[in-house]
Amino acid sequence: MTTSGTTAFAPSIADLALNAWSRIQIKPAALTQDHCLQLRLEGNLLQAEWANDGILLWKETLQQQALTQGTGTYSIPSSVVMITEAYISVDSPALNRFITPFSRTDYASLSYPTQQGFPTSYWFDRILSPTITLWPIPDGNATYTLNFWSYSQIQDATFAGGNQPDVPYLALDAFAAGLAYRLARHFAPSLEAIRKADYLDAWGKFSKQYTENVPLYVSPALDNYFRP
Repeated sequence: MTTSGTTAFAPSIADLALNAWSRIQIKPAALTQDHCLQLRLEGNLLQAEWANDGILLWKETLQQQALTQGTGTYSIPSSVVMITEAYISVDSPALNRFITPFSRTDYASLSYPTQQGFPTSYWFDRILSPTITLWPIPDGNATYTLNFWSYSQIQDATFAGGNQPDVPYLALDAFAAGLAYRLARHFAPSLEAIRKADYLDAWGKFSKQYTENVPLYVSPALDNYFRP
């Protein structure tokens, strides 16, 4: 059997866009300025939809923030969509300790929000310029580093210049199908339903496969329930 021996398939966003137009029976010669405008908007709105649908593993990164005694709130890059895990590292003695999230209400309920100690909890304030607030506030007993895994916004879908989409190989079909479905709303309403079904099928296969293949354990912590 003769094969290519390569794994270099990486179409540009423009190539995927042409495929999407073809799926709604619009050929390149028929494209207008309005077609291109809606393509740019719908391509980026599609990526925002994906960020809302769940954790984007290919956009997960580990970020670190050196902590300062007496400082509880730190800026987070505006591209961060969600913090998924966080832990504190201590230089001496060397150890890592997992910390858990709590809500705005939990933070507002603290009797001593300025208490210093080893941070055990964090509040991720999802404003336009997001912040993370630790509690207790870091003390001076050690050198602390905040480590947090987060997934970030997908890079803008720019259709000019041969740019490639900021998505993995396994998502390419879902990306093209999603574009076709969204563009059908504007330019081929009679095909919208079938393009939606095609997109949901492609997205379903991708999102089902693109997960971490690890066991899931559920362990109720009944001892942590509050008494009425």
